[in-house]
Amino acid sequence: MKVALAQINTTVGDVAGNTSRVVEGIERGETAGADLVVFPELAVFGYPPKDLVRRADLVRRNVEALDVIASRCHATTAAVGYVEPDSDGSSADVTNAVAICAGGRVVARYSKMLLPTYDVFDESRYFKAGTEICTVDVITSDGPRTVGVTVCEDLWNNTQFEGRHVYGIDPVDRTVSAGAQLLINLSGSPFRDGVQGKREALFSQQIREKGTPLVYVNLVGGNDDLIFDGASLVMDGAGQVIARAKAFTDDFLVVDLDTAPVDCDVVYPERLEALRQALALGIADYVGKCGFESVVIGLSGGIDSALTAALAVEALGADRVLGVGLPSRYSSSHSLTDARALAERLGFPFSVIEIEAVHQAYETILTPVYASLAEAAGGLAEENVQARIRGNLLMALSNRTGALLLTTGNKSELGVGYCTLYGDMCGGLAVLSDVPKTEVYALARHINSTAKQAIIPQGTIDKPPSAELRDDQCDQDTLPPYDVLDAILLQYVEGDAGVDEIVAAGFDRATVERIVAMVDRSEFKRNQAAVGLRVTSRAFGTGRRMPIAARYR
Repeated sequence: MKVALAQINTTVGDVAGNTSRVVEGIERGETAGADLVVFPELAVFGYPPKDLVRRADLVRRNVEALDVIASRCHATTAAVGYVEPDSDGSSADVTNAVAICAGGRVVARYSKMLLPTYDVFDESRYFKAGTEICTVDVITSDGPRTVGVTVCEDLWNNTQFEGRHVYGIDPVDRTVSAGAQLLINLSGSPFRDGVQGKREALFSQQIREKGTPLVYVNLVGGNDDLIFDGASLVMDGAGQVIARAKAFTDDFLVVDLDTAPVDCDVVYPERLEALRQALALGIADYVGKCGFESVVIGLSGGIDSALTAALAVEALGADRVLGVGLPSRYSSSHSLTDARALAERLGFPFSVIEIEAVHQAYETILTPVYASLAEAAGGLAEENVQARIRGNLLMALSNRTGALLLTTGNKSELGVGYCTLYGDMCGGLAVLSDVPKTEVYALARHINSTAKQAIIPQGTIDKPPSAELRDDQCDQDTLPPYDVLDAILLQYVEGDAGVDEIVAAGFDRATVERIVAMVDRSEFKRNQAAVGLRVTSRAFGTGRRMPIAARYR
């Protein structure tokens, strides 16, 4: 039996464009002699659809698209994800469904049974759970093969999954018990650091128990904050990966299940390379799917803006990136030197806007107001004025050119509120908002090591991090060393650990209490932050939904 894994990049709501990609995949499958072509979850409608499933016109169009798709299935069968409306055709009670298309028509339908409601998922808000399994006989040159259909979370039902017994039913077990000789899983499983190893371990355990081969087809591409890494795969009945599609790119993989080699020759990227490819893909798809042509980045000569620029150039090309330096009287001499060197090495245009005159004008206006309030000039308010001047100027360039402004703050800063509302937080996409500062450095070194040259200037990597908003400022004047800060944030933000637990792990109590208080106080800032690309197990935003007005400290 020949199966084609059509790993495609879809756009939410683009029924016509997604349908075109599905039809192209079917045609490629027929040309390759595939008996079955499998697509990702909700390939016709796009995933995750969120409240767009409430749009009856879009749901209707996605159902109508099945007629077009089925009409192209002649010598092959296709498994295609779509939104299935209620029997009356309304969008009031829809399911996350799969259509099995063969012989020019839809021959079977399946609705996803397990609807995740943890982490970034909220599927029970949008979908009704299916109740019936689906097996279908697929015609092959060696006779019919009984195929069992599942969707994404249906396969994540094992108690091995992070030690939680999430569901009381096991669709895989029921499907195999009904006679499935092959399991297929249409998936929209988002990337996060380390997820592929967990996926394959979970799948392998279940497949070994059932003895039934698996074809898993995952979505690829970025949709809002989520990045889907693809890496679709085929497992034999012993739970061994015998074929794997490429990660972080469209791929079309045809596998003969009866003659496939035991060893898979496509390897998933190592973790830093996976993070790099994920972020670049997230930038490219957010920019492209939102209709922007280019991006603008404020370059300080620091590590965060340098990494953001390097990733943007990788995602979009140097001709679609504009770098801007905005020095003040507190900027060090190497700030502009390092920023200009970065632009030259990456090949994108770089402009400089001196903010000193504007800064002085602010001081002139504000000093008498401060005096009338018996408030001394200077301090944090004075520092933030500079950040907001830069934010205003960068947004002006964004408006003028139509370029999307990328913010450059990292997860460590965003976590403790070491950032300025309407200042360095200005922008439409927060590329590094889920990347801790220590990982920012690791990624910068990885990029240079991979390129075998200092794409990101060594001076940028070596110098102590500073916001440069006052004389001789250093981040560690306000924050603990980043390796300590990131370790505490990992336990508090991603692990939901309390102060006592973190202290018991070996951290100074006063430091932990101060950091935890900073995290909690900064929730109002994070709720106003730009959309951030999610690459860890617990990202700010949809992955960590905390109340703002609350007393739990």
